[in-house]
Amino acid sequence: MSVELATAVLLIALPVAFNLAFFELGRSFNYPAILREPADTILRRFEAGGTGLVLRWYAFFATALLMIPLVALVGVVLGARPALTATAIVIGASAAFVQVLGLARWPFVVPELARRYVGAEGPDAKATRNAVAIVFETIHRLLGVAIGEHLGYLLTGVWTLLITASILSTSVVPAWLGIVGIPVGLALLVGSFEYVGPNERSGWAFAETLVPIAYVAWSIWLIALGVAIAL
Repeated sequence: MSVELATAVLLIALPVAFNLAFFELGRSFNYPAILREPADTILRRFEAGGTGLVLRWYAFFATALLMIPLVALVGVVLGARPALTATAIVIGASAAFVQVLGLARWPFVVPELARRYVGAEGPDAKATRNAVAIVFETIHRLLGVAIGEHLGYLLTGVWTLLITASILSTSVVPAWLGIVGIPVGLALLVGSFEYVGPNERSGWAFAETLVPIAYVAWSIWLIALGVAIAL
């Protein structure tokens, strides 16, 4: 399999896998709306989901992990000038890595927290649940909001814009793909500020609405890029 074909396959397959995993989490766990619920609701719902829910989260986590080789392949195939290619690969790999860190809590940390929360018994049950809830909220804010969402969206948006610059500076794929990618990248950048500054407490409603639309557009753009490379 050539590098171009491998890149095209990943560009097409990965967004499909990402959206399937996202859909399954929405169907079985009310994701992402449930993230705005209290810790008690999230942890009890998670524990009730059992192994099937943990495996769904692992599948979602794996799609972020596969972005690391994908960004390297895309950079190589587009063949822009070395500085632009290297920057795109570093930023893209960083975007994938922070999303991996953000999602890793669900298949590896939250299961234990949910077990301890739901299974708390005896006179110390309330204190145990309070302690678990504080730990959950802390990692939820750090790994989820700060690292996975803010840095993840921010770096993904920057990577998208760098790839559009690579497309427009070469003739590997049609230039319109670079032009279409610009608003998608900008939308991801805007969405990364959902919980920044005055919106830190309850979030920015506009960004909350924008991010899912941006990711659907981003997925379609990746698939179109994969088809163009395959042709």
